[in-house]
Amino acid sequence: MEEKRELWSSRKGFIYAAVGAAIGLGNLWRFPFQAYKNGGGAFFLPYIVALFTCGIPLMILEYQLGRKVRGGSTKAFRMLGKRYEWLGWLQVMIPIVVMMFYCTIISVAVVFMVWSLGHAFGVVNWMSDPGKLMEIIVGNANGPFDFSAGISGYMLSFILIVWFSNWIIVKKGISSGIEKCSKIFTPLLMVLMLIFMINSLRLKGAVIGLNALFTPDFEKILNPSIWVAAYAQVFFSTTLAVGVMIAYGSYVPKKWDVVNSSFITVLANASFDIISGITVFSTLGYLVNSMGVEFNSFGSGAGIAFIAFPIAISAITANQFLQGIIGFIFFFCLFIAGLSSSISMLESFATGALDKFKISRERLVGVISLIGLVGSAAFSTYAGFNYILDIVDSHVGNYIIATLGLVETVLVCRYYGIEKIREEANEYSDFEIGRWFDILLKYVTPTILGITVITNLIKGIQNLTLGNLVFGWGTILLMVICATLFYRRAWEMERGELK
Repeated sequence: MEEKRELWSSRKGFIYAAVGAAIGLGNLWRFPFQAYKNGGGAFFLPYIVALFTCGIPLMILEYQLGRKVRGGSTKAFRMLGKRYEWLGWLQVMIPIVVMMFYCTIISVAVVFMVWSLGHAFGVVNWMSDPGKLMEIIVGNANGPFDFSAGISGYMLSFILIVWFSNWIIVKKGISSGIEKCSKIFTPLLMVLMLIFMINSLRLKGAVIGLNALFTPDFEKILNPSIWVAAYAQVFFSTTLAVGVMIAYGSYVPKKWDVVNSSFITVLANASFDIISGITVFSTLGYLVNSMGVEFNSFGSGAGIAFIAFPIAISAITANQFLQGIIGFIFFFCLFIAGLSSSISMLESFATGALDKFKISRERLVGVISLIGLVGSAAFSTYAGFNYILDIVDSHVGNYIIATLGLVETVLVCRYYGIEKIREEANEYSDFEIGRWFDILLKYVTPTILGITVITNLIKGIQNLTLGNLVFGWGTILLMVICATLFYRRAWEMERGELK
């Protein structure tokens, strides 16, 4: 079977692709503010514990599961029992939904790239007050149902570039598309972020931001919500339980080391989290020092990247050309971070579908890209970007991802055997994992994920609104319906049949 399936041509290319899948726009804002609002330096202890008790073990599990079944999530769950294939389809529905609004955010980065070039050549002068540009791009709405507010022509135009990029890369396959691009994108992204981190540390007032980020508040460390937030961040950041890493693992040659690769993937992503935290808070420290504003003046989401950073860049130098070029490089960096994640999401569904149906990769990726483009257009409306995006993001992230991570762990332990996963992973490893792996995935990880799922569900019920019901739970219902339809279709590919 293995010789019929395309494989990664180099371990370096596989690592770059996996790290690129894990690293995304969320690293640049989510981790810094999760740390800031959850006890600063005290957050790092639960975060590190979460990396080693959940992130690395689950990464090993997903890589090895994908390699074993030579298939994506749908085939992997089918191996555990035919009735569980449905869960695999629900898992690969997550990246499709996330891509729709994620690509809309990436399109904003592309707009800022273009405007940065305009700034460099004196066509526009906007960096000292980027809020006006952001307001022009995303507009305003009075709520999630305010469909008459309009649609953003800027986002609608530039999502075409984003989806075209996704289509071009993924349709070429693993070694010719994703691997080649990842060898360029991932190292470039890391180099660019290191440069920005070093520069941010030079800004006057950077120490104010670093103190806010790293000063520990150990009174908060006993708060269970801090630990739930840390585990949620690891899941969010490493792209686990959404089918991506199982799909990537399915293209790993039999004799490659997945244990070491898992450690590299998770720790490289964690390093990027920390680099992002230093960069963001050093920059915000500069703004607090120079403008006399609070840390939360720029929000806790994408507003940091699209509002705070242009202001900081304009303060680095008075030369308008250099301001524009630095801005272009920074937003190009955001574009790369988003694109490397979005192509992995597209591949997650593509792998699952190609395992089951007789359809060419080019045609499948083309169809998904068209559907995704329509979805992104919906999020390009003013109501969609300002309200519906946050609702869908929180519901998919808080309820589906953690729940499927819990179910995946329990089913693998029960029907495949976590000891068997460990033995198979150790067979070609540079170093072996011990029985701690079994204990973590049998007891620790399910317990923590169970607490996370229950906590999120209670919060969701307490904060239930009409918008959450329609767009949040409505999206989840639509995912369930689509997963059921794909599940009920007969297997067309011989390699998909698992006895």
